[in-house]
Amino acid sequence: MSRIIGVISGKGGVGKTTVTANLTAALAMKFGKKVTAVDCNLTTSHLGMHFGIFFYPRTFNDFLKGTANMNDVLIPHGTGVNILPASLNLSDLIGINMYEIREKLRDSLKDSDFVFLDAAPGFGKEAVSAMRACEEALLVTTPDIPAITDVLKAKSVLEQMNVEIIGLIVNKVTGKRFELSSKEIAETTGLSIIGSIPFSFEFSESLSNKTPLVAYKQNSKASIELFKIAAYLAGEAYKEPSMIERIFSNFFRL
Repeated sequence: MSRIIGVISGKGGVGKTTVTANLTAALAMKFGKKVTAVDCNLTTSHLGMHFGIFFYPRTFNDFLKGTANMNDVLIPHGTGVNILPASLNLSDLIGINMYEIREKLRDSLKDSDFVFLDAAPGFGKEAVSAMRACEEALLVTTPDIPAITDVLKAKSVLEQMNVEIIGLIVNKVTGKRFELSSKEIAETTGLSIIGSIPFSFEFSESLSNKTPLVAYKQNSKASIELFKIAAYLAGEAYKEPSMIERIFSNFFRL
């Protein structure tokens, strides 16, 4: 039976889709899990782009309308992740019942070990539908007050829906003095922080190269943190590469 995990953020721009793409790739590549990534942000869908997928004949929208089955819309990626992209065409929103997502996904993706739902930000119809569809949730934030404020809102909504919150991922961490510390974030939200991903321009570089960072630069600091989070989710051990291994991997990429 698959674990259906929503990747949730109350605030946009915190890197939720980047986290979804990289965590799913990490679980498939490093731990051999069967993973499906679903773009539940139907109005501004970007998940496929993080895997270098820009054009696809059938989408999640078609599946929800009942005009395509799951095999028609799933796109296998070289990382081992199966991707269910949403349409880039706003007209494809017509005729979709967002509240059927949970039942449709559970029946069609039961062979996956993990199903990740990349939710829309905020608390509108799309976002709430993804929250309803998931059984567990990862909350993503940046270390600043506006993002943390919206984490508290998302936490409240998820608790009312009886969705288990796995923990909080703090993204784009620079370590500057003006940022909220991990201790302050944990105390404010009452959530366990399961990962702190450092800010890195390498994410933009990997996006330009049409592949998740964990596949593009496996030994980067950000990739290592993502592998640690993936190991936590999978309940498996992860051996962090040594400094020498990191230096040599960077050297051979030049």
